Amino acid sequence: MTASLGAVLLMLCLLQIKHMFADFYLQTPKMLSGRGEYLHWGRAQHAGVHVIGSVIVFVLFGAPWAFILIIAALEWIVHFNIDFAKASYSDKKKLMPTQAAFWRAAGLDQLMHNLTYIAMVWAWAEFAT
Repeated sequence: MTASLGAVLLMLCLLQIKHMFADFYLQTPKMLSGRGEYLHWGRAQHAGVHVIGSVIVFVLFGAPWAFILIIAALEWIVHFNIDFAKASYSDKKKLMPTQAAFWRAAGLDQLMHNLTYIAMVWAWAEFAT
């Protein structure tokens, strides 16, 4: 691993900022409705917004395009499925924001996304620097 600790931490911070905007500011009603269905176009678009943000981060760090394309495809698949799992569980349990289980599901969803970013940064440090 040849990446500096500062570069790793900066990349993680940028991915977290990207995540906040993609998850909490850039979701449209189409992205949010009907998320319990697996083949959901809105969730596919939402995962695409995340990928675009991550591509920008990796470009800023000078990652090779082949690496960026692979990591982008993997992130899209992982993000799409994490969000489906949360939505499907929440729908089946009819969870509402007034219930503790709703927030546990939301917290687990966010944890899984954060662990994804750690894996992505590790892959960058290991294979793209």
